[in-house]
Amino acid sequence: MKAVHLTLVCHALTDAQRTGHLPRHGDPILPVIELPWIPNPATQVLSAPERRAQDTAVMLGLPVRLAPALADCDLGNWQGLALKQLQAEQPEALAQWLGDPCSKPHGGESFAELCQRVAAWLGEFEEAGHWLAVTHPLVIRAVLVEVMGAPLAAQSRIDVLPLSRVCLSHTGQWRLRLG
Repeated sequence: MKAVHLTLVCHALTDAQRTGHLPRHGDPILPVIELPWIPNPATQVLSAPERRAQDTAVMLGLPVRLAPALADCDLGNWQGLALKQLQAEQPEALAQWLGDPCSKPHGGESFAELCQRVAAWLGEFEEAGHWLAVTHPLVIRAVLVEVMGAPLAAQSRIDVLPLSRVCLSHTGQWRLRLG
């Protein structure tokens, strides 16, 4: 059994993140002077389909393959809204969404559904070698919850910053890889 080494990378900073807005599919990244790390040229790169992930993946200078399962959580009719606006206009719905991983008051995808999607993807991912997958904060939270076997509510205790990385390995089961 050959090992899979998978590094999840959060996309670069967007204006929506900087200004406290929920993301939209077409959000571009802000200019990045240089990456804080350089990938191995033998690494295979996957990207979520959203523009911010693809723009970040292209910066790596390696061929990129789209991975639809790495798409951001569908926030339905809340896409692009400011968190302050939601706090003022829909405080109960926002509190429900933040407190209940199964809720989806925005009409999109719940965190629980995102976790199911990510778990299915991880369960099918068996291509040996070194992989780098550019995706989104909520997706990385879902992966960590899945790999660690943590309760869904644990996701609220995970901060995923732009361009941060999480390393995993797989030889029979997924493991968090620190180093």
